[in-house]
This record gives sequence, C-alpha cells and structure tokens, in this order.
Amino acid sequence: MLKIKRVPTVVSNFQKEEAEEGARPEGGCGRNCLQKCCILGAKLPLYAFVRASKNAGEKGLLNNDNKEPHVAFLDSLLLGEWEDRMQRGLFRYDVTACETKVIPGEYGFIAQLNEGRHLKKRPTEFRVDKVLQPFDGNKFNFTKVGQEEVLFQFEASDDNEFQFFPNAPIDVENSPSVVAINVSPIEYGHVLLIPRILECLPQRIDKESFLLALYMAAEAGNPYFRLGYNSLGAFATINHLHFQAYYLAVPFPIEKAVTRKITALNGGVKISQLLNYPVRGLVFEGGNTLEDLSNAVSDSCICLQDNNIPYNVLISDSGKRIFLFPQCYAEKQALGEVSPELLDTQVNPAVWEISGHMVLKRKEDYEGASEENAWRLLAEVSLSEERFEEVKALIFEAVSCGDDDRSGGVPKSLLEDPDASAPLALEEVDALNKGGGSRRAMVAGEQQCLVLH
Repeated sequence: MLKIKRVPTVVSNFQKEEAEEGARPEGGCGRNCLQKCCILGAKLPLYAFVRASKNAGEKGLLNNDNKEPHVAFLDSLLLGEWEDRMQRGLFRYDVTACETKVIPGEYGFIAQLNEGRHLKKRPTEFRVDKVLQPFDGNKFNFTKVGQEEVLFQFEASDDNEFQFFPNAPIDVENSPSVVAINVSPIEYGHVLLIPRILECLPQRIDKESFLLALYMAAEAGNPYFRLGYNSLGAFATINHLHFQAYYLAVPFPIEKAVTRKITALNGGVKISQLLNYPVRGLVFEGGNTLEDLSNAVSDSCICLQDNNIPYNVLISDSGKRIFLFPQCYAEKQALGEVSPELLDTQVNPAVWEISGHMVLKRKEDYEGASEENAWRLLAEVSLSEERFEEVKALIFEAVSCGDDDRSGGVPKSLLEDPDASAPLALEEVDALNKGGGSRRAMVAGEQQCLVLH
C-alpha cells in the first residue's frame, strides 16, 4: 500500500479532522447541513438548463433564435452568489488579495502566492495506489456542508425550457446536483460542482456526471471559466464525487500548447496529443453533439480508473476542449523518487498546476518562480514515453469500442495524421527535463492582477 502525507485542503467550514468527528445529537446536527437531520423542507435556488441536441457553437450552447439568449445568466448567478458568500465572511481568506503574476517565458506559466490554503492543518496520510475506493460516510463529505455554502441546484429542465427558481425545494428522492463554494479558493469564483450529492458517489467519473460538467461549462459561456477534475491518486483528497471550477482572466499555458491530431471518432470527436509540454496528455474536441464529446472523454476516464491509473481533467473553452492527463507524481512521492527540493515546495500538482497555474505556498518559491522551475516540477508528473504509449493504447481501445457501439460503424484509423515535421517530440522534452538544452532560470517578472472583477 502506497501512502503520502500532505496537508488536506479545507473546502468547507464544516470540514473537520476525522478524529474530531463525534456522535451527532438527536434532532439535528446544528449545522443546517444537507443530511437527513436538516434537509427536510429546505429550499435552494434552482438553475434548470436545456439539454442541447447539438454541440456548442460560436454563439454558445443554447442558440435559439426565437428566444432571448441567457447563456450569461449562469455566469452572473454564480458570481453574484459567490460574492454574497464573500461578503458574509464564509471564506477562510481573501483570495483577491493573493499575489499573482505571469512568469516570463515561452509558456506564460502563472504563479500565485496562496499561503492561506494549508495553514493550521497537520499533514494527513492519503492512499495513492488505489484510484477507486468505496465511499465512507464517516469521513468528511459534501452532505456535511452548511446549506449557506451551497449557491444553487444545477439540473436539466423537465420541459426543455430554461428556468430559474430562486427558492426551490430540494428533491431528496432524486438527489440534486449542486454548486457550492470552496472556502479555500484558488481564484475568484472558485466553486465545486457536486453531481447527485445525496447519492454519496465516490470520486469516480461516470457518463452522466461528466456530461453535467460539460453542460455547466457550456452554460457559463465564458472562456475564462474552467472546470477541473482530480482522481484519487492524483491529488483529490475528498472521496465524494466533485468537480472544481473558477475564473482566471488569462489563457492557461496548456491551452496554448502545440498539439498533433492522432485520430477522429465517428461522432466527430478529434483526439490530439500534446507536444512540447512537460506533461504528456491527450486533447479531445469537436463532436456532433455535446454528448459525443462527453462520451469520448468519460470512456477514457473510466478506462483509466478501471485500470488504476490516476488522472486529471481540464474542461476548457466553454466545454468545447478537454485535456486528459494520466499522472504518477503521488506514486513517485510515495516511493521516494521525488527530490527533497520539490517536496519542500509543498506544491501538489493537480489539474490546475498541470494546466500551468502554479499555486505556491511559500514566499521564497513565489519570488523565485521561473519557467525552468515550473517545467521541472511538471516533468515529474508526467508518465514516461513508454508508459504513456501503453496507457494511450488502453484509452484508444476503450474509446473505439464505445464509439463503435454507439454508431454501429468502425472508428477511423488511429494515428491518422502522422506528421514527420511536427514540433519537438516528447523524448526531446525529456532531454531538456534532465538539465540539458537552453532552458535557463528566469527572474520573476512584473506582477499582474489576474482577478476578474
């Protein structure tokens, strides 16, 4: 059994150390939570979206010429509710006061000094060699959060009409999906999407939940709003199904990375491979419908978790572009294969760090931030070229079978567009990672405000 010690992120004001959890008093827990003791008769705002019959276009997911556009409504609702919770003092610190800058260099890695995320918490052991673990109701989970931390319910409309109800009953029987604040935010508008919260699903992707996350990205319709997912073993610390999301008003480095197309599926989904980036990964985009794109990615995620391979996912471009990263940093850490220098930074390379937003906990690391340092850390996250090719073969087999089952046809050939003149290959990237090449240390540049107001 492989374990690592890390300081757990506090995502709710009602989150406690497991050892402090005691017996719940009869007649309610006093938290106004989402469990049976408090949920009877509770009401929350409800955002009901329309299931789309086609994929998001340039005008947004819901493009109905006969009705006024409302794509921006989710954006304003989320930010308005989030700022209300900020005014009510529900966050552990003011994230808008955190220093943030773009690191000079080709990639434009983003560095943030966030000293408040891990203070006053002791390191906890986390098992990192098992991606799928059963839900444990005795540990902290999102049914234990206070209702004041929940912004709204997020559900598909029953009558194919967009609707918003400011005070809707919680349908306990059908287990609503909800959007809640993260009380230890990384950026402005940092929230959690918790699918079917009352079902107490463990942290594992399923088709329905992943499609829900894509709908949220598409409904927001804001390119600066991204959703992320961390599996167990890839720095998820709460084994209750959830996605994270926040706003950052600059492109992530991963969004600017060079890619090479390697296959296309019958549903119109294109799969590419990242090039010239320290973490090996795949990019999914296109699709005749949003569900086509969702199925391709969820099939891939299910394949990875069924094969016990930790991974991270970034949902970008309003749900039109998705990055998938198998990773091995926590495993290397447990095996003692990560340098003390990197471990001392206490940076946990989850989806945001892999995407190029480096959340740093020490002033010295922030002041000395450089593209070389970011590259060195992320290179430890990546699978080796040989292992990545093995994992990629597993993914393609799973995606091709799923695509074939849905379409009744034969998927287009893999490795469809080999390009001998493609940019720097990943084995050459490895050589740079080992200290060769021209990547020199860079002095951190002028600080820039990246908070979206």
